[in-house]
Amino acid sequence: MHVFVTGASGYIGGAVATRLLEAGHTVTGLTRDAATADELARLGVQPVVGDLDDAGTLAEQAGRADAVVNAADSDHRAAAETLVAALAGSGKPLVHTSGTSIVGVGTSGEADGTIFGEDLLDPDSGWEPEHPVRRARLALDRLVLAAANQGVRATVLCHSLIYGDARGLPRDSVLIAALVRQARAGGVVRHVGAGTNRWSTVHLDDVADLYLLALHQASPGLFCFVENGEESFAAITGAIARRLGLPGPRPWEPGAAGDVWHPEFARHALGSNSRVRAVRAREQLGWRPRHRSITGWIAGADLGAATHQ
Repeated sequence: MHVFVTGASGYIGGAVATRLLEAGHTVTGLTRDAATADELARLGVQPVVGDLDDAGTLAEQAGRADAVVNAADSDHRAAAETLVAALAGSGKPLVHTSGTSIVGVGTSGEADGTIFGEDLLDPDSGWEPEHPVRRARLALDRLVLAAANQGVRATVLCHSLIYGDARGLPRDSVLIAALVRQARAGGVVRHVGAGTNRWSTVHLDDVADLYLLALHQASPGLFCFVENGEESFAAITGAIARRLGLPGPRPWEPGAAGDVWHPEFARHALGSNSRVRAVRAREQLGWRPRHRSITGWIAGADLGAATHQ
């Protein structure tokens, strides 16, 4: 199979491209940076330099490929629309990348017991998140899923907090990198509020395995949460503190003196709860993730380079 992967030089896209190559597939990868094209080629990826605003390139590459993985940007509506239009009537797979921040609850670093099910994406569910950025992402996910009615084998994989070593070019998980950057800059590890807020988590290698399964097996219009376990931010930052040999973790309130993170990012990402269950991936695709402990991974991880994003 020839697969076109957007974001092939990124954290998720790089892992997916590498996993596809290991499985014997041909991969064409979109990258914005010409400097990374040679690095992708050395990995075995056929590089294409362009960005998500280049509709002509997206349509051309989607038309040439047997399948498309959109892993570059979960919120770029125009790119998704271009890919859907290019694949309409073809029956080809389109796997779109989303994130479970769409179900984020709370902003203060306090625990919330709500666990979300995958049926909330069903067209007749009526569910809408409160935050406008989350509403826009949900609408985009639904747009991709609706492509099943246009002859596209469309799937949305909605990831929780991803951890693990990069498998393509050097990149880091966004939330882990943000915590590590702050710790190194401030000399003490922080979390928002009490840090009792919890996120579902998943290892990058298990994520890459699921993309491979989705390309081969997913029925049109399938939406899947992606998780294998969950953890509080107090536990995550505690593991970071031990690994880096720094004091903490200690609470920080958004808007307090000394901006540790942008207040909006702190509240709606690091201070929220995002708890989901990957029922469909397991039951419908036969996904069997192998990794479960984000704190166990942090304990042995090289966090020295976790400052890329």
